[in-house]
Amino acid sequence: MDLDVLNMFVIAGGTLAIPILAFVASFLLWPSALIRFYYWYWRRTLGMQVRYANYDDYQFCYSYRGRPGYRPSILMLHGFSAHKDMWLSIVKFLPKNLHLVCVDMPGHEGTTRSALDDYSISGQAKRIHQFVECIKLNRRPFHLVGTSMGGNVAGVYAAQYPEDICSLTLICPAGLPSTTDSKFIKQLRELQDSERIDRIPLIPSTPEEMADMLKLCSYVRFKVPQQILQGLVDVRIPHNDFYRKLFLEIVDEKSRHSLHENMSKIKAPTQVIWGKQDQVLDVSGASVLASAIPDCHMYILENCGHSVVVERPRKTANLILEFLALLHSTDNNKKQA
Repeated sequence: MDLDVLNMFVIAGGTLAIPILAFVASFLLWPSALIRFYYWYWRRTLGMQVRYANYDDYQFCYSYRGRPGYRPSILMLHGFSAHKDMWLSIVKFLPKNLHLVCVDMPGHEGTTRSALDDYSISGQAKRIHQFVECIKLNRRPFHLVGTSMGGNVAGVYAAQYPEDICSLTLICPAGLPSTTDSKFIKQLRELQDSERIDRIPLIPSTPEEMADMLKLCSYVRFKVPQQILQGLVDVRIPHNDFYRKLFLEIVDEKSRHSLHENMSKIKAPTQVIWGKQDQVLDVSGASVLASAIPDCHMYILENCGHSVVVERPRKTANLILEFLALLHSTDNNKKQA
C-alpha cells in the first residue's frame, strides 16, 4: 500500500478515535457530564434556546422556541426535582412555529434557589407569575401545561391568575386527595411509621435507589445501564438536601391539597391527562378534576405510569394539539354565530 495512503488512513482513524475514546471515557468515568451533554445536544437539535429573566434579584432560567403568533403561546411547568429539559421529548412532536416556553421551577436547575423563598404551591405560583410578567408572556392569554408538582402549581395559577391563560393542561397533577392510596403514598406511610422519612423514594442517592424510582414512576420498563443510573444520581446528589426541604414543603398541610382547594375557581377550558397505571398519584384524581371543572376533557392513557411525558410523548403532544385545535374551532364558531 502506498505510504501516503497508509498515513491518510492512520490520520483518519486517529481523528475518529478521539471522539469515540472521549465518549467511552465520559460514559465510564463521568456519566453525569455525558447526561448534561445529551440535554445540551438535544436542545440544540430541537431549536430550543436557553435564556434568563430577572425579577428584582431573582433569576429565572428558561428555554424557548418560536415567537408569539396567532396561536396561543405554551408555558410548561415541570415536576418535582426535574428541570425544563424534561419537556424535550414532547417538544420533539410539536410544530416548530408554536411559541414554546419551558421554565425551571423555583429552586431548580438554573432558577434562583434561596433559603428565604416560599416553596409552597401558592408561593411557586406567585413566582411563575413574576416570570410570566418578566418575559411579557401574558400580553395575550397563553396555554399552561403542568405535570405532577408542576400540575399542582399550574392549577393554582389558573385559579389565581385567570386573565393570564386561555386554556390549561394538567398531566398527573399533585394536590388532590385520593380515596385510593398509590404505591408511593403507601411507601411514605411505612417510612413515616418507621421514622425513616429521610429516605423519600423520589430522592435517590444510589444507583439502586434510582432504578427503584424509575420503576415507581414508569409503567414502561426502561433498560438503563448502571453507568447511566450512576450519572443520574451524580447529577442529583448535590441538590438532594434542597429536594428534601421542598418535598416536606409541598406535602405540608398548606400545599398538600392546593389544587383541590382551588379547582372550583378554574374557569379556563381544561384538559386532564393521566396514566392509568400511575403508582405515584392515583388515577382517580382525574375524575375528581373532571367533576369539579365545568369545561374539562379527561384522557386516561392505558399502559402508562406517572411519567407520561417520557412514556408517551407523541401521544401527549398530539392530545395537547388536538385540544388546542378544538378550542380554536369552538372560538371560530362562536364568532360566526
